[in-house]
Amino acid sequence: MSGGLRAYRTEIRWTVVVVVLAVLGVVALWPRETEQPPAPGSTAAPRPAPDRTVDPAQRAAAGLQACAPAEGAPPPELAGATGSCLADGTRADLGAVVGDGPALINVWATWCAPCRTELPALQRYAERPGSVPVVGVQVLSDAASGLDLLTELGVRFPTVHDEDNRLRAALGVPAVLPASYVVTERGELRRIDPPVVFESADEVSDAVRRTLEGSR
Repeated sequence: MSGGLRAYRTEIRWTVVVVVLAVLGVVALWPRETEQPPAPGSTAAPRPAPDRTVDPAQRAAAGLQACAPAEGAPPPELAGATGSCLADGTRADLGAVVGDGPALINVWATWCAPCRTELPALQRYAERPGSVPVVGVQVLSDAASGLDLLTELGVRFPTVHDEDNRLRAALGVPAVLPASYVVTERGELRRIDPPVVFESADEVSDAVRRTLEGSR
């Protein structure tokens, strides 16, 4: 009787050991959050990385347009919404840059694959005669990486870096990027809906036109 009990206890102990080792193996192989970069085409923000210091040579290489104030009173949502102008690092008021419209605001991040697709299309649109001014807002990514990306893509329209999430809050940016907004002739802020990833200047032009016509 006692021998059977000892055998039973021994079997239980070995079962526990096997289960514990199996759990430890799973934990060891479980991917850590810091080890997972965004999947290709992902629109979800990755784990934040330490900000890189911007080299003045980066700003010169990017050749971005200045965040110059436009005419008119901005949409009330943007009053006092400030960030850092990527062209020169100075403080920039997004509402002042877009004025009372019309204007197009595009929100993007360096890790957002669809953003990389549409930024060149937005630049081509911005270069067209008769286009409304385009202003970029870089979010959830550091300014140095943003300058590198804009230089690589040949994008030069004015861009404000949202280092403290003030601009995201003012615009009401959704969880999925990119996001685009039109400031109408009446100074109203309207998100382009349904959201699309622009692949050509024509697509940008059509979306801006539809949004402006819908506000009249």
